[in-house]
Amino acid sequence: MAKNEPPGVTPPDALARMDQMIALSLVGQGAMADRLGVNVTDLTCLGFILEAAEDPITAGRLAERAGLTTGAVTGVVNRLEKAGYVRRLSDSDDRRRIRIVPEGDAAARVTAAYEPVYRRLIALFEDYGPGELGVISDWFTRAAEIMRLSLAEIREPEAP
Repeated sequence: MAKNEPPGVTPPDALARMDQMIALSLVGQGAMADRLGVNVTDLTCLGFILEAAEDPITAGRLAERAGLTTGAVTGVVNRLEKAGYVRRLSDSDDRRRIRIVPEGDAAARVTAAYEPVYRRLIALFEDYGPGELGVISDWFTRAAEIMRLSLAEIREPEAP
């Protein structure tokens, strides 16, 4: 390890620490949403919109990514428009389809709000060497796939 050798942990120990971090992260997202003047669902959707950047996301794809109905996404986009974060844009290939694009300073506003925590996280990552960061990155990628699979299972209706 580059700077600090952590104590040995078992998989259940690591899972417990991950659960604590996720819980704290959820609380933090709520506080960040408050700071930005939106709710947590809207903030999540805004993240997907900003991530799409050069290939603006459609309302249907946003609904799919967020696990919302298209009707719920209409409400999200209405609120984000009112808050000055996004605008609707007609798709040049299909005028019936709407794409959601960030308003001029939306990315800068969100980036400024997250900057302190991201700065601290970057500093934490700098405690690790390239190989360790590769393992951490691999873990995040693989864990995200497990979460996507689990979410799909959770959303399936239970058999009677």
